Amino acid sequence: MKHLTSEDITALEPRFRARFINSLSGFKSANLVGTQDAMGITNLSMISSAFHIGADPALMGMIIRPDGVPRDTLDNIKQTGVYTINQVSAQIYKQAHQTSARYDVGVSEFEPVGLTAEYINDVAAPFVAQSRLKFSLQVREIIPLAINNTILVIGEISHVLFVEQALKADGYLDIESLETVAVSGLDGYHTTKRLSRLSYAKPDQDLSQLSVDGD
Repeated sequence: MKHLTSEDITALEPRFRARFINSLSGFKSANLVGTQDAMGITNLSMISSAFHIGADPALMGMIIRPDGVPRDTLDNIKQTGVYTINQVSAQIYKQAHQTSARYDVGVSEFEPVGLTAEYINDVAAPFVAQSRLKFSLQVREIIPLAINNTILVIGEISHVLFVEQALKADGYLDIESLETVAVSGLDGYHTTKRLSRLSYAKPDQDLSQLSVDGD
């Protein structure tokens, strides 16, 4: 097997190193973050860093890269305290990827990439109409990480919208049925194939397969 040391990694060409290190963590979730500033200008950005923190309260975290350059997403979240996370499906992954282009300040990514902003209730942030699983969050903590100047944003889920048939009897949400895609590295997109659902692991019991429907 190929063996790289920390010195070898440091010596890699920067873009090569970024793709390589981003690939090490395996498949990641593909999501679009929807925000709006205090003047009503919307923003849409692609992330692969969203992660579960807890269910009670319902908390999600995400990492935003250093804000030494303009970061509309982070600025908007700080202004309004609200944002949406919209899962990316196989039907919109190219449009989602295109949101990472550096559009001019004041240009909403929704229109040039061909996605539609939608609003519900009193949520002051846009959802992606084409997304099949999406939720809004209220900011609870914004934590700068000194080790590399990234920002950890923690939000509490306030509204969830999804295709109803994906929710199973035991609370399992079948995201594969929604054709949700995964990301590898910076630019690889994948559909998934479920192997099985497995029973709760106990030291004195063999594993068994669970029904996808949770019944």
